Amino acid sequence: MVNAILFAILIVILAVPFFIKPVEDNIEYFLFVMGILAVTVSGTISWELISHILKNHLVYFITAAVFVSGLLFEFFKDKIKKAVKLALNHISLKIFVFILIVVLGLTSSIITAIVASLVLVEIVHILPIRHKDKIVITVVACFSIGLGAALTPIGEPLSTLVVSALKADFFYLLRTIGIYIIPSIIVIGILGAFYVNKSTKDLTTNQDEEYFEEEKEIRKIESFHYVLIRSIKIFIFLLALELLSAGFKPLVDNYIMHMDVRLLYWVNMISAVLDNATLAAAEISPAMDPEHIRAILMGLLISGGMLIPGNIPNIISAGKLEIKSREWAKIGIPLSMITLIVCYFIVFI
Repeated sequence: MVNAILFAILIVILAVPFFIKPVEDNIEYFLFVMGILAVTVSGTISWELISHILKNHLVYFITAAVFVSGLLFEFFKDKIKKAVKLALNHISLKIFVFILIVVLGLTSSIITAIVASLVLVEIVHILPIRHKDKIVITVVACFSIGLGAALTPIGEPLSTLVVSALKADFFYLLRTIGIYIIPSIIVIGILGAFYVNKSTKDLTTNQDEEYFEEEKEIRKIESFHYVLIRSIKIFIFLLALELLSAGFKPLVDNYIMHMDVRLLYWVNMISAVLDNATLAAAEISPAMDPEHIRAILMGLLISGGMLIPGNIPNIISAGKLEIKSREWAKIGIPLSMITLIVCYFIVFI
């Protein structure tokens, strides 16, 4: 009965934001309520859990990083804009976007996914393209960052937990999944470059009017008050993910952990809404062979790009650039599904 209710809650989380606009506009609060409901139904709510969540330094670090970077952007935005313009005077926007996506993807395992996503949003913020095109570039770039950050144990929580659980060395993940991730990041960069090339042609045709209107609106809302509210919403979002991960743990333990790895590869698409680090910690064991570990990790990492809650770069970028659930899913789901299918054939066939 409990598992059935948890499954129903999962369906609600996946479906409701796409059909009810007030929920989509306040996704953080919705997920927080769903998280409370999940831990209540599963019986995992306790003072120990609340204490664990409130003592999670990563939540505070991400929130502080988003807040400080927002203020710094206000202070340095003119200099950043000049630097981007200078770069665009020497290379095309298409090449610039390719370099941005690939470099952030490959370096996110060293500078961390958090820093990479903060750099991303500040640069995308000032690119001379329309907001709807910025959304596409951001989703694609976050997909690259989410993959690349897993190459070392310092890139993101998932890689830290996996290396710790396996008692592996620093370069274990690079050796195990690097052969899939590095080419994927380059292909993703090419996709972003081709898209932005098309979008700039459309922009020129429309005489830049829509772009300048959006820029005016962005400048108007970037204030201390707005940066503070946005940071608080991201904090609530992160708390919600902690609650959801704890609430759905019985479902993971009872069903997902015991699945065949080929089926588990696809079932791990739930990492689009649940913390992939928690899923990895539950599913990966030192007793597994490298092929199984590789398949599980790739399924989790690729699926994390589908929806905003899928990973930390998505949450930070969507919050700072005001990207809605439907806008993200429109790009993230097809991109992730195509990648999952291609990766499945490479890994299993």
